[in-house]
Amino acid sequence: MIKILKLQKAVIAILMGVFALIAYLILNANDVEWSVYVLEACGLCFMSAALLFFYPILFARKDKDGCVELDPEVAIEQPADEIERN
Repeated sequence: MIKILKLQKAVIAILMGVFALIAYLILNANDVEWSVYVLEACGLCFMSAALLFFYPILFARKDKDGCVELDPEVAIEQPADEIERN
């Protein structure tokens, strides 16, 4: 389902942020001076993941009934009653 909703990149960015946060905690415990840069990378990963989670909302399409189609690559099918009218 994550692949269908195009959220796979956001999940990867969240995982990278968590790993960067763990690395920051380890480096900060050892009093490494440049650990703050790892924390900045962690924040950047979390912010980019938040933006990537908006992808399905921004690029969703509505069909004729007003329902939202979250996979923009798939063609919208006509309802059966509309096909009978044509």
